[in-house]
Amino acid sequence: MLIGQDQQGDGAVAVNAGDIIFDAGIENFEDAVINASMNTPVLVDFWAPWCGPCKQLGPIIERAVQSYGGRVKLAKVNLDDNEQLAGMLRVQSVPTVYAFFGGRPVDAFQGALPESQIKSFIDKVLEAARQSQPDALDIPEALQGAAQALADGDLNAAQAIYMQILQADEKNAAAFGGLARVFLAAGHNEQVMQMLENAPDDIRKHSAYKEAETALELAMSKPSGNEEQLYKELEKNSNDHQARFDLALALFAAGKKMQAADELLIIIKKDRSWNDDEARRQLLKFFEAMGHSDPITIEARKKLSSILFS
Repeated sequence: MLIGQDQQGDGAVAVNAGDIIFDAGIENFEDAVINASMNTPVLVDFWAPWCGPCKQLGPIIERAVQSYGGRVKLAKVNLDDNEQLAGMLRVQSVPTVYAFFGGRPVDAFQGALPESQIKSFIDKVLEAARQSQPDALDIPEALQGAAQALADGDLNAAQAIYMQILQADEKNAAAFGGLARVFLAAGHNEQVMQMLENAPDDIRKHSAYKEAETALELAMSKPSGNEEQLYKELEKNSNDHQARFDLALALFAAGKKMQAADELLIIIKKDRSWNDDEARRQLLKFFEAMGHSDPITIEARKKLSSILFS
């Protein structure tokens, strides 16, 4: 069962809560916890429906884990359904939380702790993990660096970082989507088509896959008119929203993404409902194609909010 919604903020990579907080049991424990903990610490929360302290701890530990943006995961294990697993780990009372890293339990606590103590516990586990892998790639930081390199037009640097991330974690959907945008920016549309066709199921379920599909769709579309012609039409009539809309598409196709977003924002500011809200809907497609962590997306989203809520 997937829990929660996408979480994102300025400069942060969006992380689906279902990717980091999930149900676990004897059938998937080896893959979802032991194998997954080889790269990322995994907390295992043993709980029971009849346990009062479990109901207190549940939302607190989930909120704490989500605040780390994917650097730690949380597996929820129902004691009543997994007595064999609880016995293997010698769980004698609930709630009991184990921290796994490197395929084995490295720390634990019992009872419902306040959020501050849970975060201290997670910080301790993350520090131990960092010290055991001093040269390990900091994936969240690397994703931000790759997104910035892509926004700056440094395709070689962005590609190198995204590929390094995928070598460390072949199922990293954010890196998959970022690499697809690098290839699209370089004009390698067919390579992106092959990436999408051959993507593993774990990535197909992620929002980054849909973002890559949208980016490919925009890259394959042919804008109506060229920039020079459309600018001339707007000089004659600055309220020609269709010409401005076509100009935005032409600019986006030419890689001038901030300018493209600005043209759509002008339409939205002048007439929010133009052509059944088409300018706003197209702008959201731009956001999806660029990725929600892209600096241009973040800046344009701020401008959009300022217009809509002013």
